[in-house]
Amino acid sequence: MSDINITITDREGTIHKVEAPTDMGMNLMELCKAWELPVEGTCGGMAMCASCQIYIHSDHPLPEMSMDEDLMLAEAFHVKDNSRLGCQIQITPELDGLEIEIAPEV
Repeated sequence: MSDINITITDREGTIHKVEAPTDMGMNLMELCKAWELPVEGTCGGMAMCASCQIYIHSDHPLPEMSMDEDLMLAEAFHVKDNSRLGCQIQITPELDGLEIEIAPEV
């Protein structure tokens, strides 16, 4: 098993340094839920609700944004240039040291 470290800032500004497995096929939304952080993921990870919106604060290579993710973020609230949907980013070894922030609740 290969775990990486990810830093997550929750909606209250509390910083959580968590370990994330790279061998379970998890995405960032599922990681936040596993650590009981306030991410809804209402659509179950289908890029159809934006309730798992996060802000990327570190310079890591991320997968290219799909058209579905881009369209969903175009309709979401609190969107910034560094916004992504957590459900669309799989946890891989390349994300070791990633820093994210959970977007405000709608």
